Amino acid sequence: MTDRISVLIPESTLDAKIKEIGEKISSDYAGKEVHLICILKGGAFFACELAKRITVPVSIDFMQVSSYGDGTKSSGIVRIKKDLDDSLEGKEVIIVEDIIDTGKTLHYLIPLLEHREPASIKLCALLSKPDRREVPIDIDYLGFDIPDEFVIGYGLDYAQKYRNLPFIGILDPGEEMVQVDEKLSENHGQDPGETEEKEDSPEPALE
Repeated sequence: MTDRISVLIPESTLDAKIKEIGEKISSDYAGKEVHLICILKGGAFFACELAKRITVPVSIDFMQVSSYGDGTKSSGIVRIKKDLDDSLEGKEVIIVEDIIDTGKTLHYLIPLLEHREPASIKLCALLSKPDRREVPIDIDYLGFDIPDEFVIGYGLDYAQKYRNLPFIGILDPGEEMVQVDEKLSENHGQDPGETEEKEDSPEPALE
């Protein structure tokens, strides 16, 4: 079985943009140390590539969150599935996300992190879907605005597949696109909508 994928942003374009963002961060934080917070799982690819292109000292921590709603829509109320290992107090923090669509999760998450008293906190995202935005979100470092399509690759998945693709692609089974054998990305992904799934979890909501 194969899925048809159209290339939206090729690898070379991604590399050039991430280099540009890394240079901008390095300039903005000259003489300081940057603490990246990678939002798992999708942000891992972008965060690692970005960190390699930042020339000031970098530390990195990881966080995984879920936003709960009625099973189809996100409420924006965040539950932390994997919290940070280190304190944020006094640190120059940059949240690193793969993609921002409605903005609800970050609208809730950023104030929570601000309560941990970092010196500053900014947001960096590889992709943004402005047509999907439901709450205002200021993105300090952005790779690309993209249309409201289901995108995969470079950390983004569909049904536990395609995170490992080196480009950003649009999954479209209705047209003859790039043929990608499913074996290529077997076991490299998360369930669609992981950050907006509804779960029965013993973890308390953060308020």
